[in-house]
Amino acid sequence: MAAHSFDSRSGFCPQTKIYKSLRPPLPLPPSSQPLTVAGHALSVLRSSPPPPNTAALVDSDSGVSVSYVIFLRQIRNLTSNLRALYSFSNGQVAFILSPTSLQIPVLYFALLSLGVVVSPANPISSESEIAHQINLCKPVIAFATSSTASKIPRLQFGTVLIDSPEFLSLMTESSRSDGEDDYIVDGKINQNDSAAILYSSGTTGRVKGVLLSHRNLISAISGAQILEKTPVEREIEPHPVALCLLPLSHVFGFYMLIRSISEGDTLVLMRKFDFERMLRAVEKYRVTYIPVSPPLIVAMAKSELVANYDLSSLQILGCGGAPLGKEVIDKFHVRFPNVEIIQGYGLTESSGAASRTLGLEECSKTGSVGRLSENMEAKIVDPSSGESLPPGHKGELWIRGPGIMKGYVGDERATAGTLHPEGWLKTGDLCYFDSDGFLYIVDRLKELIKYKAYQVPPAELEHLLQSHPGILDAAVIPYPDEEAGEIPIAYVVRKPGSNISATQVMDFIAKQVAPYKKIRRVSFVNTVPKSPAGKILRRELVKHALSHGSSKL
Repeated sequence: MAAHSFDSRSGFCPQTKIYKSLRPPLPLPPSSQPLTVAGHALSVLRSSPPPPNTAALVDSDSGVSVSYVIFLRQIRNLTSNLRALYSFSNGQVAFILSPTSLQIPVLYFALLSLGVVVSPANPISSESEIAHQINLCKPVIAFATSSTASKIPRLQFGTVLIDSPEFLSLMTESSRSDGEDDYIVDGKINQNDSAAILYSSGTTGRVKGVLLSHRNLISAISGAQILEKTPVEREIEPHPVALCLLPLSHVFGFYMLIRSISEGDTLVLMRKFDFERMLRAVEKYRVTYIPVSPPLIVAMAKSELVANYDLSSLQILGCGGAPLGKEVIDKFHVRFPNVEIIQGYGLTESSGAASRTLGLEECSKTGSVGRLSENMEAKIVDPSSGESLPPGHKGELWIRGPGIMKGYVGDERATAGTLHPEGWLKTGDLCYFDSDGFLYIVDRLKELIKYKAYQVPPAELEHLLQSHPGILDAAVIPYPDEEAGEIPIAYVVRKPGSNISATQVMDFIAKQVAPYKKIRRVSFVNTVPKSPAGKILRRELVKHALSHGSSKL
């Protein structure tokens, strides 16, 4: 049987209709080898350690830093102490509800080393959202702060306060007599065992718990080298310093932490995003890399505040969430001619990046989110016929590779609708590849609203709106916003006799959801346009909103 051929320019195989990555395949540890993602990351770190006294973590708010020597000691102590205190079984879940802090990375590595499934949630989530997440992940223990613990119900092993003196002593006091680092590799934990449950919004209602294995995360950080550098370049260039603007509960914050530690980089943490504090952190800590959203690049290109800070250390911005327009990139490069913008595409369900641009030539391909990442395959599938399509044709993007999730916890129906039996993840995004293998995102079939780095599902907000006694019907759509990328706006049909105001509608939602899910504008209408099957015709509403402008909303 003849081997299938594929186009070396696009990566497309005419026989199988599959796109292959044009990048050299990445070697991964043998799948039969017992290994945790924490063990893998720390093994990689030890094989190429950073210079002595290098900071692993820096709290940008307090200025406190933790060296790699101390960080590794804290992981060893906490792992040992947690093992002694709790009889954890492999696969049991720990729910984590805390703002970003220097304790969280130590906690992640310790729990992952023990085979405990880490399930971090955004601490600004409402109590009903947290109750739903706990119902999905079914934890035996929670780790929270004194300000978030009240949102968590009683669990088998209780709730541990990570800002308490008792927890800090678990990190600093050793219960071991030997100095061996046996926390790095635990022979009882297989790579295909569950490692994390991260939360992602779906279109059919509430948040979903994405179940990722240790191997999923190992493959993600193995492909994380942003730019290949020679040993000579590594000696000459400044030590990499990354600034993490996202919560460590977010898939990219989670991934960025593990990647930075495995590479021996310094990771600067921000508890809460603020544009000027970000600029100050870049100057103070000589930051070389920041992952950003498109609105942040717009702000950096336009803001007068930028001139007040020395940002000359910046080398790379990694941009995801939405493609950047050529005009924005050109305007940015007028101000920052030496900063490279790397665009990429990924999902919580793919453990991070599925495509990205590498090198100056690829980065000049504006509008594209790059080429398929290493070890990744893709299909472009016609949503109507199910036919797989060649370059230049638009369809739903399906991806397959070692980073694809195990499924959604507690939701077999959603898992079956998203994961194909042959291992393909149906992304719900309308895309196409060009003849050079570059991926372009055209639209989101899933209709999620991308507010900054967060996903806001319209269906969840619609259900809440429809629960109000003064509202007959409602639809929520995205509206372009320069600062946030998109904001949720609502079209509301009042019940006969109701005189509910736009402010009352927005307040009603704000009390029930996390701040990033708030409805920002309201327009009252007589009816919500729907298809014969009852599906909201969002495109009609988007067209109406854009043609009437924000002043009408």
